Amino acid sequence: MNKNILKKIKSLPPLPKSVIEIQKITSDPEASIGDLVKVVKEDPMLTANLLKAANSPLYGFSRQIKNVDQAISLFGMSTVKGFAVASAVKSSMKIDLSAYGISESKFVLVSQLQNALVVNWYKRDRSKLDILSTASFLIEIGAIIISSILVTEGLAEEFQKRLANGNRSELEREYLNTDTLEVTAEIFSYWKFDNELVNAIKFADDLKNAGDYIEYSAALAVTYTAVDLFNPLSDENIAKGMKIAEKYNLNIDALNEAISTVK
Repeated sequence: MNKNILKKIKSLPPLPKSVIEIQKITSDPEASIGDLVKVVKEDPMLTANLLKAANSPLYGFSRQIKNVDQAISLFGMSTVKGFAVASAVKSSMKIDLSAYGISESKFVLVSQLQNALVVNWYKRDRSKLDILSTASFLIEIGAIIISSILVTEGLAEEFQKRLANGNRSELEREYLNTDTLEVTAEIFSYWKFDNELVNAIKFADDLKNAGDYIEYSAALAVTYTAVDLFNPLSDENIAKGMKIAEKYNLNIDALNEAISTVK
Protein backbone atom coordinates (compact mmCIF):
# COMPACT_ATOMS: atom_id res chain seq x y z
CA MET A 1 0.00 0.00 0.00
CA ASN A 2 1.09 3.59 -0.69
CA LYS A 3 3.39 4.68 2.17
CA ASN A 4 1.74 8.11 2.42
CA ILE A 5 -1.64 6.46 2.96
CA LEU A 6 -0.24 4.19 5.68
CA LYS A 7 1.32 7.23 7.35
CA LYS A 8 -2.01 9.07 7.17
CA ILE A 9 -3.86 6.13 8.72
CA LYS A 10 -1.36 5.87 11.57
CA SER A 11 -1.90 9.57 12.31
CA LEU A 12 -5.64 9.06 12.86
CA PRO A 13 -6.83 9.68 16.43
CA PRO A 14 -7.73 6.60 18.47
CA LEU A 15 -11.39 5.80 18.95
CA PRO A 16 -12.87 7.54 22.02
CA LYS A 17 -13.37 5.63 25.26
CA SER A 18 -17.14 5.55 24.80
CA VAL A 19 -16.79 3.66 21.51
CA ILE A 20 -14.32 1.20 23.02
CA GLU A 21 -16.74 0.62 25.90
CA ILE A 22 -19.59 0.05 23.44
CA GLN A 23 -17.44 -2.45 21.55
CA LYS A 24 -16.82 -4.36 24.78
CA ILE A 25 -20.50 -4.41 25.68
CA THR A 26 -21.65 -5.56 22.25
CA SER A 27 -19.02 -8.33 22.28
CA ASP A 28 -20.03 -9.58 25.73
CA PRO A 29 -22.78 -12.25 25.57
CA GLU A 30 -23.66 -11.47 29.20
CA ALA A 31 -24.18 -7.74 28.56
CA SER A 32 -27.67 -6.28 28.38
CA ILE A 33 -29.32 -3.46 26.48
CA GLY A 34 -29.42 -1.62 29.81
CA ASP A 35 -25.61 -1.68 29.95
CA LEU A 36 -25.48 -0.16 26.48
CA VAL A 37 -28.10 2.49 27.28
CA LYS A 38 -25.97 3.77 30.18
CA VAL A 39 -22.93 4.33 27.95
CA VAL A 40 -24.88 5.86 25.06
CA LYS A 41 -26.62 8.35 27.33
CA GLU A 42 -23.20 9.71 28.34
CA ASP A 43 -22.57 10.77 24.72
CA PRO A 44 -24.95 13.61 23.72
CA MET A 45 -23.95 13.55 20.04
CA LEU A 46 -24.47 9.81 19.72
CA THR A 47 -27.79 10.09 21.55
CA ALA A 48 -28.96 12.80 19.16
CA ASN A 49 -27.82 10.84 16.09
CA LEU A 50 -29.57 7.69 17.26
CA LEU A 51 -32.89 9.44 17.89
CA LYS A 52 -32.69 11.31 14.59
CA ALA A 53 -32.03 8.08 12.69
CA ALA A 54 -34.73 6.16 14.56
CA ASN A 55 -37.30 8.74 13.47
CA SER A 56 -36.06 8.82 9.88
CA PRO A 57 -38.12 6.98 7.25
CA LEU A 58 -34.91 5.25 6.14
CA TYR A 59 -35.20 2.66 8.90
CA GLY A 60 -38.92 2.07 8.52
CA PHE A 61 -40.01 2.20 12.16
CA SER A 62 -43.75 2.66 12.37
CA ARG A 63 -43.95 4.92 15.41
CA GLN A 64 -42.19 7.96 16.83
CA ILE A 65 -39.17 7.08 18.95
CA LYS A 66 -38.90 9.41 21.92
CA ASN A 67 -36.01 8.05 23.99
CA VAL A 68 -32.69 6.25 23.69
CA ASP A 69 -33.97 3.08 25.36
CA GLN A 70 -36.56 2.64 22.61
CA ALA A 71 -34.07 3.42 19.85
CA ILE A 72 -31.49 0.92 21.09
CA SER A 73 -34.12 -1.77 21.58
CA LEU A 74 -35.36 -1.30 18.01
CA PHE A 75 -31.96 -1.01 16.33
CA GLY A 76 -30.25 -3.74 18.35
CA MET A 77 -26.85 -3.58 19.99
CA SER A 78 -24.83 -4.30 16.85
CA THR A 79 -26.36 -1.46 14.87
CA VAL A 80 -25.82 0.95 17.76
CA LYS A 81 -22.11 0.07 17.64
CA GLY A 82 -22.07 1.16 14.00
CA PHE A 83 -23.69 4.47 14.92
CA ALA A 84 -21.14 5.00 17.69
CA VAL A 85 -18.14 4.47 15.42
CA ALA A 86 -19.65 6.65 12.68
CA SER A 87 -20.40 9.43 15.17
CA ALA A 88 -16.82 9.33 16.45
CA VAL A 89 -15.40 9.48 12.94
CA LYS A 90 -17.54 12.46 11.96
CA SER A 91 -16.42 14.37 15.03
CA SER A 92 -12.71 13.54 14.77
CA MET A 93 -11.92 13.48 11.04
CA LYS A 94 -12.01 16.24 8.48
CA ILE A 95 -14.27 14.95 5.71
CA ASP A 96 -12.83 16.38 2.50
CA LEU A 97 -13.76 14.48 -0.65
CA SER A 98 -12.90 17.24 -3.08
CA ALA A 99 -10.89 14.81 -5.22
CA TYR A 100 -14.16 12.99 -5.87
CA GLY A 101 -16.27 16.14 -6.24
CA ILE A 102 -18.40 15.00 -3.29
CA SER A 103 -19.53 17.29 -0.46
CA GLU A 104 -19.45 16.31 3.20
CA SER A 105 -23.26 16.31 3.32
CA LYS A 106 -23.40 13.92 0.33
CA PHE A 107 -20.86 11.63 2.00
CA VAL A 108 -22.90 11.55 5.23
CA LEU A 109 -26.11 10.87 3.28
CA VAL A 110 -24.56 7.98 1.33
CA SER A 111 -23.18 6.48 4.56
CA GLN A 112 -26.66 6.64 6.10
CA LEU A 113 -28.24 5.07 3.02
CA GLN A 114 -25.68 2.26 2.97
CA ASN A 115 -26.27 1.49 6.64
CA ALA A 116 -30.05 1.75 6.35
CA LEU A 117 -30.05 -0.67 3.41
CA VAL A 118 -28.06 -3.28 5.35
CA VAL A 119 -30.06 -2.86 8.58
CA ASN A 120 -33.37 -3.24 6.73
CA TRP A 121 -32.03 -6.14 4.66
CA TYR A 122 -30.81 -8.14 7.67
CA LYS A 123 -33.37 -7.08 10.27
CA ARG A 124 -34.64 -10.66 10.48
CA ASP A 125 -31.11 -12.07 10.77
CA ARG A 126 -29.49 -9.70 13.26
CA SER A 127 -26.60 -12.03 14.02
CA LYS A 128 -24.88 -10.79 10.88
CA LEU A 129 -25.35 -7.11 11.71
CA ASP A 130 -22.49 -7.12 14.21
CA ILE A 131 -20.20 -6.97 11.18
CA LEU A 132 -22.43 -5.60 8.45
CA SER A 133 -23.88 -2.61 10.30
CA THR A 134 -20.53 -1.18 11.39
CA ALA A 135 -18.86 -1.93 8.05
CA SER A 136 -21.67 -0.48 5.95
CA PHE A 137 -21.74 2.77 7.89
CA LEU A 138 -18.08 3.46 7.15
CA ILE A 139 -17.26 1.48 4.04
CA GLU A 140 -16.47 4.73 2.20
CA ILE A 141 -14.13 6.11 4.88
CA GLY A 142 -11.09 5.05 2.87
CA ALA A 143 -12.03 7.62 0.23
CA ILE A 144 -11.39 10.40 2.76
CA ILE A 145 -7.77 9.28 3.10
CA ILE A 146 -7.35 8.82 -0.65
CA SER A 147 -8.80 12.26 -1.35
CA SER A 148 -6.49 13.84 1.23
CA ILE A 149 -3.39 12.33 -0.42
CA LEU A 150 -4.53 13.34 -3.92
CA VAL A 151 -5.13 16.92 -2.74
CA THR A 152 -1.71 17.05 -1.05
CA GLU A 153 0.01 15.74 -4.17
CA GLY A 154 -1.81 18.18 -6.46
CA LEU A 155 -3.64 15.41 -8.31
CA ALA A 156 -7.19 16.00 -7.11
CA GLU A 157 -8.44 18.04 -10.08
CA GLU A 158 -6.98 15.65 -12.66
CA PHE A 159 -8.34 12.63 -10.76
CA GLN A 160 -11.83 14.12 -10.54
CA LYS A 161 -11.94 14.84 -14.27
CA ARG A 162 -10.95 11.28 -15.12
CA LEU A 163 -13.55 9.83 -12.75
CA ALA A 164 -16.33 10.92 -15.10
CA ASN A 165 -15.32 8.29 -17.66
CA GLY A 166 -13.31 5.81 -15.63
CA ASN A 167 -13.72 2.91 -13.22
CA ARG A 168 -13.32 4.32 -9.73
CA SER A 169 -11.42 1.41 -8.18
CA GLU A 170 -9.11 1.05 -11.18
CA LEU A 171 -8.38 4.78 -11.16
CA GLU A 172 -7.62 4.78 -7.43
CA ARG A 173 -5.18 1.94 -7.98
CA GLU A 174 -3.58 3.69 -10.93
CA TYR A 175 -2.88 6.78 -8.84
CA LEU A 176 -2.12 5.28 -5.42
CA ASN A 177 -1.80 1.51 -5.85
CA THR A 178 -4.80 0.88 -3.60
CA ASP A 179 -8.54 1.52 -3.50
CA THR A 180 -11.21 2.71 -1.10
CA LEU A 181 -12.15 -0.72 0.26
CA GLU A 182 -8.55 -1.71 0.94
CA VAL A 183 -7.88 1.57 2.73
CA THR A 184 -11.10 1.25 4.75
CA ALA A 185 -10.08 -2.27 5.83
CA GLU A 186 -6.66 -0.95 6.86
CA ILE A 187 -8.29 1.79 8.97
CA PHE A 188 -10.46 -0.75 10.81
CA SER A 189 -7.38 -2.91 11.35
CA TYR A 190 -5.51 0.10 12.79
CA TRP A 191 -8.44 0.64 15.17
CA LYS A 192 -8.11 -3.03 16.22
CA PHE A 193 -11.50 -4.27 15.04
CA ASP A 194 -11.99 -8.02 14.66
CA ASN A 195 -10.31 -9.66 11.67
CA GLU A 196 -13.71 -10.89 10.52
CA LEU A 197 -14.93 -7.32 10.00
CA VAL A 198 -11.65 -6.19 8.44
CA ASN A 199 -11.62 -9.07 5.95
CA ALA A 200 -15.31 -8.70 5.14
CA ILE A 201 -14.50 -5.20 3.87
CA LYS A 202 -11.19 -6.12 2.28
CA PHE A 203 -12.69 -8.87 0.11
CA ALA A 204 -15.85 -6.96 -0.88
CA ASP A 205 -13.98 -6.03 -4.08
CA ASP A 206 -12.38 -9.48 -4.48
CA LEU A 207 -15.27 -11.89 -3.90
CA LYS A 208 -13.64 -14.86 -5.61
CA ASN A 209 -11.04 -14.91 -2.83
CA ALA A 210 -13.38 -14.08 0.06
CA GLY A 211 -13.48 -17.65 1.37
CA ASP A 212 -15.14 -17.84 4.80
CA TYR A 213 -16.11 -14.17 4.58
CA ILE A 214 -18.09 -14.53 1.37
CA GLU A 215 -21.59 -13.77 2.69
CA TYR A 216 -20.43 -10.67 4.53
CA SER A 217 -18.23 -9.50 1.67
CA ALA A 218 -20.93 -10.14 -0.94
CA ALA A 219 -23.53 -8.23 1.11
CA LEU A 220 -21.12 -5.31 1.41
CA ALA A 221 -20.38 -5.49 -2.32
CA VAL A 222 -24.11 -5.27 -3.05
CA THR A 223 -24.44 -2.28 -0.72
CA TYR A 224 -21.33 -0.52 -2.07
CA THR A 225 -22.60 -1.03 -5.62
CA ALA A 226 -26.28 -0.22 -5.21
CA VAL A 227 -25.65 2.78 -2.96
CA ASP A 228 -22.83 4.19 -5.06
CA LEU A 229 -21.06 7.32 -3.80
CA PHE A 230 -22.02 9.27 -6.92
CA ASN A 231 -25.44 7.87 -7.90
CA PRO A 232 -26.87 6.15 -4.83
CA LEU A 233 -29.83 3.87 -5.53
CA SER A 234 -30.02 4.69 -9.23
CA ASP A 235 -31.85 2.04 -11.26
CA GLU A 236 -28.60 1.07 -12.95
CA ASN A 237 -26.69 0.64 -9.70
CA ILE A 238 -29.52 -1.28 -8.04
CA ALA A 239 -29.55 -3.67 -11.01
CA LYS A 240 -25.79 -4.19 -10.67
CA GLY A 241 -26.16 -4.84 -6.96
CA MET A 242 -28.96 -7.34 -7.58
CA LYS A 243 -26.75 -9.33 -9.95
CA ILE A 244 -24.16 -9.72 -7.19
CA ALA A 245 -26.84 -10.74 -4.69
CA GLU A 246 -28.23 -13.34 -7.10
CA LYS A 247 -24.81 -14.71 -7.95
CA TYR A 248 -23.97 -15.32 -4.29
CA ASN A 249 -27.43 -16.58 -3.28
CA LEU A 250 -28.24 -13.74 -0.89
CA ASN A 251 -31.81 -13.06 0.26
CA ILE A 252 -33.31 -11.28 -2.76
CA ASP A 253 -36.80 -10.82 -1.30
CA ALA A 254 -35.42 -9.16 1.81
CA LEU A 255 -33.11 -7.03 -0.32
CA ASN A 256 -35.97 -5.82 -2.51
CA GLU A 257 -37.96 -4.97 0.58
CA ALA A 258 -35.01 -3.07 2.04
CA ILE A 259 -34.48 -1.10 -1.17
CA SER A 260 -38.15 -0.11 -1.20
CA THR A 261 -37.91 1.15 2.38
CA VAL A 262 -34.72 3.11 1.85
CA LYS A 263 -35.58 4.48 -1.57
